[in-house]
Amino acid sequence: MSSIIILRSKLQSIIETKAWNYAIIAVILFNSLLLGLNTSTEIKASFGGLLNALDMLCLWIFAAELALRLFCYRLAFFTNSEKWWNIFDVFIVALSFVAIEYSVLRTLRTLRILRLISSVPAMRVVVDAVLKTIPAMLSISALLSIFYYIYGVLCVELFGEKFPEWFGSLPRALYTLFQIMTLESWSMGIVRPVMEVYPYAWIVFVSYIVIVGMIALNLIVGVIVNSLNEINNK
Repeated sequence: MSSIIILRSKLQSIIETKAWNYAIIAVILFNSLLLGLNTSTEIKASFGGLLNALDMLCLWIFAAELALRLFCYRLAFFTNSEKWWNIFDVFIVALSFVAIEYSVLRTLRTLRILRLISSVPAMRVVVDAVLKTIPAMLSISALLSIFYYIYGVLCVELFGEKFPEWFGSLPRALYTLFQIMTLESWSMGIVRPVMEVYPYAWIVFVSYIVIVGMIALNLIVGVIVNSLNEINNK
């Protein structure tokens, strides 16, 4: 029994080193490269067997690493401060093994790249910050949706008759407003043609961009930045 405890202690001291963590990150990055190479028809035709073999090797390395962590931490693996990240790792690896058996799920192998998030502390901080902002984000999103809906109905009533392809129905208007919100071809592609028929249209679209595209979206950024600062301070 004492020999197992000694072995567990030695293994734990190894897997908690930076070198071990860097090695796992390197395997994740290498596996990501393999998945990218597999998208090339020419490379896949020439080296498909080798790529699949290396992909399986990476998967077994991930599985072995998880097995070592389970052996070292036992039940603490699912109860310590990093339990959700540990469960996330188990889910990703288990899903990868399931994907081997079912070809329709093989595309889910790309989810293994997400293990990079749990392996890099800086990424985990960002994810934790985003998760902590969910309540505030929901409130801002609700406010955003209200303005989004109001402007959608307004645009259908004002511009739907002359520009049915953009504002002929509420779904079309909402999609057009989403394009305007992203500022993709909003001026020359949509607003200026509308202004040729309705000169006052700029009031509607400029106010929409200011309220929805600038104020509301910047509120979301501000909430995330504030959450990041709080986590860093802790």
